[in-house]
Amino acid sequence: MKQTLLTHARVVFPAEVVEDIAVLIEDGRIAAIDPNGTKDAKIIDLSGRILIPGMIDLHCDALEKEIEPRPNVHFPLDFACAQSDKRNAVAGITTVFHALSFANHELGVRNNAFAAEIARAVHAWRLHALIDNRVHVRYEVTDETAPPVLRDLIEKGDAHLISFMDHSPGQGQFRDVEAYREYLARTYKTDADALDTILTRKLEAAQGAMERMKSLAEQARIHNVSIASHDDDSPDKVATVQALGAVISEFPINLETARAARENGLATLFGAPNILRGKSQSGNMRALDAVSSGVADCLCGDYSPAALLPSIMLLPSFTDISLCQAVAMVTVNPARAAGLSDRGEITIGKRADLVAVKMLGSLPQAEKVWVGGELVLSASFDHV
Repeated sequence: MKQTLLTHARVVFPAEVVEDIAVLIEDGRIAAIDPNGTKDAKIIDLSGRILIPGMIDLHCDALEKEIEPRPNVHFPLDFACAQSDKRNAVAGITTVFHALSFANHELGVRNNAFAAEIARAVHAWRLHALIDNRVHVRYEVTDETAPPVLRDLIEKGDAHLISFMDHSPGQGQFRDVEAYREYLARTYKTDADALDTILTRKLEAAQGAMERMKSLAEQARIHNVSIASHDDDSPDKVATVQALGAVISEFPINLETARAARENGLATLFGAPNILRGKSQSGNMRALDAVSSGVADCLCGDYSPAALLPSIMLLPSFTDISLCQAVAMVTVNPARAAGLSDRGEITIGKRADLVAVKMLGSLPQAEKVWVGGELVLSASFDHV
């Protein structure tokens, strides 16, 4: 029976932060808090480090950039998966849902066939991974060709979360059509004619989107795959996606919509980079304002997994929420939203996914990371 005892930790429990606590890990789970007898355990003295549950990132599309760091420049998929895995571990993320877009009318890695290949590569890499790597398939509902591909991934267990996103110009995240053109031009480095073609195709393919969404949602429910909606822009949109079985509202773009999502039982999710930067890249509601207004349940890495840890450590100084509440936004809240009942809290019986945090002045860093009780990261920041 393998035992590890973490001593002298400042532990962030669900309801309180307690100083100088010991946590016993046994066979991959949290076996005891401040146990009496552990003579056979390996002892690791945390010397007052903050101990939090391993962070859970429901939406991070950074893997796409690992694969395609520049337009039409691609790295091997196993190489990219390995780099992303390590980046997440270093960030203190122990469960990540790699957000892969299926949007054939767009370019690059968001081509359906390529995105499906990436999803299968993530699944294959789980045999070697430091952390728990999962797949979040983002379905662009204006793409009429993606549903068969997504159904196959869901049936074979290669998709763990599905979100419905509609980037049709004039609504949602891009109510301003010109802002959407600028986003596409910046992202894909393409000319005006190609942009016009993309926008026209999206508008034409919007017909029949609801029927495709209903079919995929039914498939997701059959296979216990959680459903999310992306860039909800009104209470009516929330009601529509809730009827499909959505349990997560990603990046609601205004306060009214975020409130409607929470009132209807959907967990709301916002981007941690937005907290650090202090603004939204698309000009919508700031994540900090959502937290201050009490309508934010979860934070995600979005395009920068490293942003999660510093964001939650900053929130108590920017808002009236506690450190426990801030940590919950990247641990137990996303765990519940994704149906992962075995993790997200430092509680007896839960998976020993844990992060020891060292403060370097005001900058927090993951110094040690355990996944299922295994130490997967041990860093040293003291070189005196």
